[in-house]
Amino acid sequence: MRTIELLSPARDLECGLVAIDHGADAVYIGGPSFGARAAAGNSLADIKRLCEYAHLFDARVYVTLNTILYDDELEEAERLVHELYAIGVDALIVQDTALLEMDLPPIALHASTQMDNRTAEKAIALEKAGYSQIVLARELNLQQIREISSSINIPIEAFVHGALCVSYSGRCYASQHCFKRSANRGECAQFCRLKFDLEDEKGNKIIHNRHLLSLRDMNRSKHLEEMMDAGVSSFKIEGRLKDANYVKNVTAYYRQHIDKILSSRNKDYRRASSGHHRFMFFPDLHKAFNRGFTDYFLKGDGSEIQNFFTPKMVGKEIGSVKDVMRNGFQVTLGKDVVLHAGDGLCFYNEKNELQGFRVNRVSGYIVYPFGKVNIPAGTILFRNNDADFEKQMEGKTGYRELDLKMTLREVADGFVLDVSDKSGRHVSVRFEADHQSAKKAQHEQIQQQLSRLGGTIFKATEIDIRTDCFIPASLLGKWRRIVIEKLLRAHRITRKIDYRHATSDSKMLSSTMPDTYEANISNRLAAERYKIDTGMTATPAFELAPEKGCEIMTCKYCIRRAMKSCLKDGGGTLGKKPLYLRLKDGRRFSLNFDCTKCEMRITT
Repeated sequence: MRTIELLSPARDLECGLVAIDHGADAVYIGGPSFGARAAAGNSLADIKRLCEYAHLFDARVYVTLNTILYDDELEEAERLVHELYAIGVDALIVQDTALLEMDLPPIALHASTQMDNRTAEKAIALEKAGYSQIVLARELNLQQIREISSSINIPIEAFVHGALCVSYSGRCYASQHCFKRSANRGECAQFCRLKFDLEDEKGNKIIHNRHLLSLRDMNRSKHLEEMMDAGVSSFKIEGRLKDANYVKNVTAYYRQHIDKILSSRNKDYRRASSGHHRFMFFPDLHKAFNRGFTDYFLKGDGSEIQNFFTPKMVGKEIGSVKDVMRNGFQVTLGKDVVLHAGDGLCFYNEKNELQGFRVNRVSGYIVYPFGKVNIPAGTILFRNNDADFEKQMEGKTGYRELDLKMTLREVADGFVLDVSDKSGRHVSVRFEADHQSAKKAQHEQIQQQLSRLGGTIFKATEIDIRTDCFIPASLLGKWRRIVIEKLLRAHRITRKIDYRHATSDSKMLSSTMPDTYEANISNRLAAERYKIDTGMTATPAFELAPEKGCEIMTCKYCIRRAMKSCLKDGGGTLGKKPLYLRLKDGRRFSLNFDCTKCEMRITT
């Protein structure tokens, strides 16, 4: 039976806590430094609090330490790993192989997707190097996932939801080249969300001022069972820059869908953590930030994964403009659509650019916007902010509990209170007390007192009373508090720790790394390991020694395919002419197409 994990992002402590409450089996969060989202760092104190809460439910906390490191950062990074291990972090998500050469505690290491994990050969090498879990590249299809899974004995982690990088992760240098902000150092400037012109070699514009590298967001919620059967054990939601409402909504949605599969496949799969959830809202992925959805290359050829018109949230189509009035407009709405004051609506104007506005008030089917909006009759409307839903999400939207069985039984010199929960923990405490005769039946009163577990993570679902004695309510309350505290302590001291796997062949990992700057070797430890293993001197990382006329992106996504002009099909409307991208500042980039690998490369 394989364990299935739902892994949610946490920008901060609040996001981490609500992720646990809304169904996450594990949370990944940035530490004080060296995380691949520089804007999402967190203190050790906050991470410790998150660990303490998560571990009550057997949930785990992974800290991202997935940037490449410079020589003057190695000592600090090593010290940070020791501190994270000491506060109870379950694993580190890492990119730099220098960590394998450090004097680290036995904390588990997960191979970040930044390590470009796309082949069975790489996965085998990572396992032999001691990694405990592998985060696959987003671009893999089900068959490729299956091949990797069958070749290793450690869990596979795969993205299921959220924003997509157009380049293979770890192989994008566009931000560093253009803005001196390294994606491998957590400072991506989102080059791929900018507007470009598509040109031929003579500078003739084929497409003007469009988001030609901007992809839709991933949504694989319909393919979870197929992914499980292909070998995926950890389902990862992208979004360490997203707010708490996003985390609540998306985590709860995937929790519900995974639980349906687990209930029907309980002989094959089991959940990675404990507890059950109650949600006070209906999760809806369309109401969370998204750029439109795609399953990426999981089952298709990637021909419908882009959005040339906007990198912003468009939202769900809700109707159209029927008639334009002086201060507003009449709308025709889809089934069950209700508009509210404060809603955000948007539409594509005559230039095919996204234009949005806020609803001031609604009267029947008449919408009055804030300010003047030039919108012709017949325009399709989308809602990218549901004010009523957002207001609902601001409050308490879900909680997590452990079902508790309690037994109070009479013994010679007092009573014994036994408690056990669904995670398998059990506590039994003996209390000395007189056996007082009761004038009336006491079972109902005793049950009421013992079941008062508000403010704890427990819910008494079964209470067995094996005495007819009278017990004062104050005494029952005291016993209940003592036993619950002991049970919480049992959770803290019995958590399962996933120690780092032993290294059996680190040399193999270096042999799978390219002998170019794309190996991302930026410090002496990684360079020394590479030379020992391969006998070659490592090429410095792009950040240390930028090259001219080099590849700054390698993409499975292809502009030709998106425009139905694949060279394998003869080039379509674009023909076989060379193609270029140009930014509005005049910088030009060449597009090169490797049709044997079905890849597009962007070069300076």
